Amino acid sequence: MKSQKSKFKRVLLKLSGEALMGDKNFGIDQKVVQFIADELKKISGVEVALVIGGGNIFRGLEASAEGMERTSADYMGMLATVLNALAVQNALEKNGMPTRVQSAIEMQELAEPYIRRRAVRHLEKGRFVIFAAGTGNPYFTTDTAAALRAVEIGADIILKATKVDGVYSSDPVKNPRAKKFSEISYIDVLKKGLKVMDSTATSLCMDNNLPIVVFSMMKKGNLKKVLEGKKIGTLVRG
Repeated sequence: MKSQKSKFKRVLLKLSGEALMGDKNFGIDQKVVQFIADELKKISGVEVALVIGGGNIFRGLEASAEGMERTSADYMGMLATVLNALAVQNALEKNGMPTRVQSAIEMQELAEPYIRRRAVRHLEKGRFVIFAAGTGNPYFTTDTAAALRAVEIGADIILKATKVDGVYSSDPVKNPRAKKFSEISYIDVLKKGLKVMDSTATSLCMDNNLPIVVFSMMKKGNLKKVLEGKKIGTLVRG
């Protein structure tokens, strides 16, 4: 049932693999994973699905650039997302939150296969559903997987959690004069080449009129504020 405080009924939260590293150079920082689980526990009345990247463990595109065959590299990247999904599942369940991991690549000992109707049913029952292994296809990023799954399950919005607090005209770390957008259109994101999501994901959201909020997940309480409709981060829409 929809909470009076929440502006949304069903959301898809996209987390980058790098977010799980914390201050490490590689792998998973359990403190960060627990922080994310604690933030998710604060929300109520909203159905939440998650897609997590794998860049903290393996990046298919980078491996491909270094000479590995692209298809193999991308499949390795998909497997990295399964590791992250299991880590987040463990943290959520430690907090007493029911979860299901659904994988686009079948591995029945670890996760359910991705079945849209089953995923929707889990969400309706109040379970957190973590979509792993991207789309199951090479040449597609986890951003595109997030956009695809969000459209398939009928999510109201994609919440793209990043290390920065929104979308900027250029990298705010390198350029202190970079301008932050409070709102921007899909077309402007594509025209300006802004790194919100890759162009395939952005186009998919545009074609299906699915808004995106880009915000910093690592600030305590931000996720709850976004769900309450407060102006946090950058809103991307038509």
